[in-house]
Amino acid sequence: MFPTLIGTVVIAGIVGYASERTGFTRNGVIPSIIICIGGAFLFYFIWIMFGIGFRSPGVNAIAASVGALIIVPTHWRRKR
Repeated sequence: MFPTLIGTVVIAGIVGYASERTGFTRNGVIPSIIICIGGAFLFYFIWIMFGIGFRSPGVNAIAASVGALIIVPTHWRRKR
């Protein structure tokens, strides 16, 4: 269980860094990584408590990271 948690954090960090470097987001590298890790932690604990998610923990981490990157910044961004 612990290696899965560490792998989830590592994958989420990689997704956050890659999304910032490719131009998918414009939050900054550190905020994108923090958003991805937070989303991955949330999805990981939901997966443990309720069994909701994909079969692979790696796919769960990627899906949660991308979902958090889409939801969090657009929710807090001001309408101009």
